[in-house]
This record gives sequence, C-alpha cells and structure tokens, in this order.
Amino acid sequence: MWGGFAAYLGVLAAAPALGHRVVWAAIVLLVAGFALAPVLLSHDVYSYVDYARLSVRHGLDPYVHPPLAAPADPAFADVTWTGATSAYGPLFTLATYPLAWLPVAVAVAVLKAVAALSVLGLAFVVSRLAAGRGTEPLRAAAFVALNPLVLVHVVGGAHNDGLTMLLAMLGVAAILGAREATGGAALVAAAATKASALFLTPFALVASAKSQPTGLKRPYMEENRPVGRLLAGALLAAAVICGAAYLGFGWDWLHALGLAGKNQSRTSHLSIPTTLSRLIGLAPTPIRFAALTLYAVLVIYLLHKTWRGTDWLRTSAWAAFALLLATSWLLPWYLIWPLPLVAISRDRTLQLLTLALTAYQLGARIPL
Repeated sequence: MWGGFAAYLGVLAAAPALGHRVVWAAIVLLVAGFALAPVLLSHDVYSYVDYARLSVRHGLDPYVHPPLAAPADPAFADVTWTGATSAYGPLFTLATYPLAWLPVAVAVAVLKAVAALSVLGLAFVVSRLAAGRGTEPLRAAAFVALNPLVLVHVVGGAHNDGLTMLLAMLGVAAILGAREATGGAALVAAAATKASALFLTPFALVASAKSQPTGLKRPYMEENRPVGRLLAGALLAAAVICGAAYLGFGWDWLHALGLAGKNQSRTSHLSIPTTLSRLIGLAPTPIRFAALTLYAVLVIYLLHKTWRGTDWLRTSAWAAFALLLATSWLLPWYLIWPLPLVAISRDRTLQLLTLALTAYQLGARIPL
C-alpha cells in the first residue's frame, strides 16, 4: 500500500510530462488488474448479492430480513454482516435483482466489473470537467482512479461507492452544462444508490438558485430558472424511483436511511474522532457528538459562502472531505466521496489534505 501510494504521488507530480497515453494506460491496466483480482479486504459485495437473492429467490424483503433469514443460501457463507438488513438505496437493490439468478461467483464478478467501469467512467468525467475548469485533466483523472484506496477497496472490494459517485458527478457535469433537469435526476439516482451522495444536493440547489437563466429575452417564469429545472428533474426522478421502490418493498426501504444514521453510533479504529478519543483519553461519544456538531456548523458556513458566490464545487468538496473527518465510522473506500470533487476544486490545500487522509487510511481494514 505504501509503495503504491509513493507511485501514485509520482504519477500526480509527473502526469503532464508522462502524457495522455501513459497515464490512461496506467489507469486502465491497474483498474482492470484489481477488477480481475479476488475480492479484497471486505465481503460487502457478498451482501449485495445476498440481499438480491433474499428478495428474488426467497421472497424476503432485504430491508426487513437480514441474511440470517436464509442461512442456506449460497451467498450467505461469505457475508460478514449476517444480522444487518440492507443499508443501500432502493435503486441499487432493484438493479441487483438480475444477479440473483446467476451463480454467486458470477454475480460477484459482475459487480467487480461494475465497480471498475464506474471508476473508469469517473476518471473520464473528472478529466473532462477539469479541462473546462482550467485544471490539468490528466492529473485530475489520476488523482481519482490511481488512488490506492480506490484501486484496492472500491475496485478490489467491488464497493458501490464508485457507482454512487459516478452518478453524482454525471449530475454535476449536467448542471455545469446547463442541463439542470438531467443533473437533478442524476443526483437523486446517486442518493437512491447510496445515501452518502446526499451531501452534494444542497450545494447544487444553492448554486442553481443563484444562477441566472440564459437565452431569455422576456420576463421568465420561475420554472425557467435553473433551480426550477433542477427541482423538476429531481422530483420526477424521485417520483419514479419511489414508486418502483414502493412496489418492491412498500415503505420498508426507508429503513435504509435510518441505518445510515445509525452507523454514526459505531466507531472504526482509524476514524478521526476515535483516534482523537484514544489520544486524549476521553470517551468516544462526546467527541463524536462534538465532531458532528462542528460539521453541521461548517456545512451551514459553506452553504452561506456558496450563496455569496464562492465556487460551489469547491465548497461541496470541502463538505465531502469534512464529512470524512467528522464521521466516527470511516472506512477507506469512503475516500472516493470527496476525491472527484477535490480533483476539480482548484484548491491545492484541500488536495494536499485529501492526500494526507489517504495516507492515514492506507492501513485501514488490513488484518495485520
């Protein structure tokens, strides 16, 4: 991991000199290599398969019944969180249903391919956005796709965070391209894949509310404003997804939102609040509460700055990074949440801090 991190820093420093072919060849080859490797360091991907099989093969709602409800299922043997119901969005759960009819190993391979393609897509989108923002596109693509935590955990572990952030960044690209309705729909789809993507929505709304419509020669109605189009696309996508989710799970899928909040009562060994608790000798609960309170204050401040005209991609990047500092349940694949935004933020301080957090998380989840 440390050797990979050193190589990663070298590529970031030399990306323009290395050239388009070398950098993209490295991205494609390494992402493909980790996609072909065995599942690494986490068995969450088996939970994805198990939840799909619970519903399709056993007629059980994965938002009500944990994997323990069907211990004879072939996927169950590799599930780690056997007593936990699904914490993932209904769009992702419904999308995994076809995998229930495949052998478990094949279903896992499909999900690894999805994770790899998501990271490649994310690198491409980020490189295009970087070019439009005056940022070095090769360095931005490498910043995301060659990060060791992304390669080992997101691709190697087949986590759905890559797909979540790809949908979110497609939403960002659509908003920047004045396709606010498409952007709003993409942001909703990202949140319906995994709720962690919700951090981006308020910044997109505030930025759209401050934007002025273009190409209109007469007084315009409110629905012609960018924020109106964003909300229209988001509401339409939410209606479609919620309707499909209700048909599949009733209202039980809302339990996933509660589980996402419940994770804040857990602690991971290398989260910042837990580490601080060990260093100063205080119980983790008050530190966790203080961290989340400070994060809420920071988000309000960042939204105020966005309203005052600060680049919303920079403020949302800070919000994503600060979320990782505040949460007591920090897992290494969560680094992909801020990475694409930080890559195009044009904020060198934030980029250096993100690299430092990457270094801090290199040993996380590795059984030593």
